[in-house]
Amino acid sequence: MDGMSFTGSRTQYSLRSRAERLISAGRLVLAVFFLLAIWLDPTQPIQHAKTVHTILLGYLGYALVLAAALWNWDVLGTRSKIITHILDLVIFSFLMDITEGPASPFFVYFVFLLVCATVRWQWQGTLWTAVVAISAVLFMAWYPENRLSDPQFEMNRFIIRVAYLAVVAVLLGYMGAHEHNLRSRLSKLAAWPHSFPAEFQPFLREILEHSAEILCAPRMLVIWEEKEEPVLHSALWSSGEFTYLREPFSSTESLVAEPLIDGAFFCSDTRKPRPTMVNKSPGGLQRWQGAPLRERIQERFDIGAVLSVPLRGEHYEGYLMALDMTRMTSDDLALGNIIAHEATTRLDHFFLLQKLRNAAVSEERVCLARDLHDGLLQSLAGAALQLQTVHRLIKDDPQAAMQRLLEIQQLIAAEQRDLRSHILHLRPSTEGAQAIVADLGERLAELAERMKRHRGLRVDLRKDGLGPGISGILAQEIYFIAHESLINAARHAAASAVQIELSTNNNEVHIVVADNGKGFPFHGSFVLEDLIRRNLGPVTIKERVSALGGNLSIESGNTGTKLEISLPLTEYRG
Repeated sequence: MDGMSFTGSRTQYSLRSRAERLISAGRLVLAVFFLLAIWLDPTQPIQHAKTVHTILLGYLGYALVLAAALWNWDVLGTRSKIITHILDLVIFSFLMDITEGPASPFFVYFVFLLVCATVRWQWQGTLWTAVVAISAVLFMAWYPENRLSDPQFEMNRFIIRVAYLAVVAVLLGYMGAHEHNLRSRLSKLAAWPHSFPAEFQPFLREILEHSAEILCAPRMLVIWEEKEEPVLHSALWSSGEFTYLREPFSSTESLVAEPLIDGAFFCSDTRKPRPTMVNKSPGGLQRWQGAPLRERIQERFDIGAVLSVPLRGEHYEGYLMALDMTRMTSDDLALGNIIAHEATTRLDHFFLLQKLRNAAVSEERVCLARDLHDGLLQSLAGAALQLQTVHRLIKDDPQAAMQRLLEIQQLIAAEQRDLRSHILHLRPSTEGAQAIVADLGERLAELAERMKRHRGLRVDLRKDGLGPGISGILAQEIYFIAHESLINAARHAAASAVQIELSTNNNEVHIVVADNGKGFPFHGSFVLEDLIRRNLGPVTIKERVSALGGNLSIESGNTGTKLEISLPLTEYRG
């Protein structure tokens, strides 16, 4: 927003600068040609010729000074503009007064001043300049001598000049008001909010409210259908009130009349028996007669005057309609098309963000399910098996049963710590992430001891600089990979010993897991791409390594299995 406002301010400054330079050039040209005219015909003006010549020479110097000042300063301040404008009015009113009054050839300069006032201050400047100029002409006709009573006074020229000033002032005032209104609308368009609320209805209301402000429309309606779902959506903003509706819809029915489907149009009253539409087509503006809207839509929203522009998004088609506007023009059609383009872009971005959010949530759920499967669920399954053993021993060997219960208690306590670490991992907390990293070595050592105690698997754990550079998320993933590897070695490969080596360098962490089991059903060496393509190897480990952007190779044989994993030292799912 700030950048856009700054750009708009620079543009307005540039336009003001050019306008002032143009006015300065016009002032200079008029002064030169007035002097040239007097030099070519020294008999005019008849009265006060020397005074007029002196004033014009002084005015030429004044115009040169202003032109030089604008060349260096770019633009005049507000007070300087008013002073120069008043000075121009006074000088040429005086020149008119001493040279035939209302019939003076210097009358043309008043038209120049009206144009200057329009450029500088729009219709307000035109109005006040016209009032002063016409008052000056009327004053010259009566004072200090009543020129109206002079037989040689040209009354017809006087009346024509006064009327001419009034008509020019009205036309320039209209142009100034139109330019001011258009500039105001463009400024509002440039200040379009760029926030994206999480909820759809507040987002849609924001679009309609801002569109209504730009178009000066009492009501705004957006109505669209989804390409993949037979549902009609409609949202109405009316004087601060917002309503949103979804209803079943037959896609065979068009929302607007067939000739108006692909273009913008406006109609001053759609309730007439045969209303006339002005629609924009590749050939320009055209007129078409007939009912522009579906009868159900027109009656539901009580549509009279309407300006409609199509919305064509990636997954939807519809129309943005400004209702109850008065005196609509082709400018409104052009502005409506710009607004529709902005609204379509923002709606597409919103839906894309929603898809990305949903995809992120789904991915996070998959990761959570995988983490629980690899950690807590497998440990609970092991605890359930041990409880079955306790159930058999509780009568025959109570002491052994008590020992097994203590081991199960230790297992549950360890899983509680793992679950707590997992919860810390899910929280967006820097302290939690640091705790996971600091606790990684201890957790791996405890995992090795647990596997020996409950699975009879001897684990040789070798660590080499695990702390620096490892994020909390990556530390959690390393733990789960090690856990899954040990479970696979004990359960599926029937291994009695496993060696785990962990090391880091500047860019990667390396994990090597080697066991003395019977290997996978496949034999040979395979990299991650081959494992995925042939659907070989441990699924969860492949998913984790792939999601982390790492590499995996497996060497499997009758005498054991070796996994080599490298993971980049970057934040994952952060």
